[in-house]
Amino acid sequence: MKFTKMQGIGNDYVYVNCFEETVKNPAAVARYVSDRHFGIGSDGLILIKPSDIADCEMDMYNLDGSQGAMCGNGIRCVAKYVYDYGIVKKENISVSTKSGIKYLDLTVRDGKVALVRVNMGSPVLTASQIPVVSSTEEMINAPLKVNGETYYITAVSMGNPHAIVYMADVDHLDIGEIGPYFENHMAFPDRVNTEFVEVLDDHTLKMRVWERGSGETLACGTGACAVAVASILNGHVDGEKPVTVKLLGGDLEIFWDRQENLVYMTGPAATVFDGEIDISFLE
Repeated sequence: MKFTKMQGIGNDYVYVNCFEETVKNPAAVARYVSDRHFGIGSDGLILIKPSDIADCEMDMYNLDGSQGAMCGNGIRCVAKYVYDYGIVKKENISVSTKSGIKYLDLTVRDGKVALVRVNMGSPVLTASQIPVVSSTEEMINAPLKVNGETYYITAVSMGNPHAIVYMADVDHLDIGEIGPYFENHMAFPDRVNTEFVEVLDDHTLKMRVWERGSGETLACGTGACAVAVASILNGHVDGEKPVTVKLLGGDLEIFWDRQENLVYMTGPAATVFDGEIDISFLE
């Protein structure tokens, strides 16, 4: 199987061009290629497929083999891939995902995509649609007991469910200890991605993320969008301006257009290397 490893501010995936390749058992392949000791090493697997309703389709799998609906960093890399490799030679493209069609604007430098702006769609705040178990219609700054301690949670879906928690110091958080308790909490029937957020000023946030099925990652695009929305709702940042979200792998710029109720994310995408790997024993 030919592949390309790509990363969006450190959120790395193995990409396969399914215009040319066939992957029969993507869950098993995702687990194999994601292993950082015996595989290629990644946060998961993304298949780039033909689509009847968009320029291409993104089919993503986490490193544990579970299928994801959407990945903000991953979709930017999909856009770079299809442009740089000549599959879709346009600077405004559409990508079909499990959470709907996303529209992307590409910034091209020296014939290659450098930045991608993604229309991430509308945030979902209704608890039952995220989903999160809640006694109220929305879960905004609501108490939740996790592993014996009470945290105040804001729940948002950007195609994936997110729980946002604010704290004074995210750098010294033992995220590997607390992350799994959030991910598998009974309040989140589909598990949850958890963002631990420190407010730096009224337009800058720092976050670390524990992703369901992957653990801590260097970045999460849908998570950064959810954090920006939650921070505006909680009055932590100025909602009239773009918000800079600082992640371990780099920065993303997020703008929530309240009139259109659409969230826009801008960030880089990069190719790491191309390669080929034998997966015949998995199929």
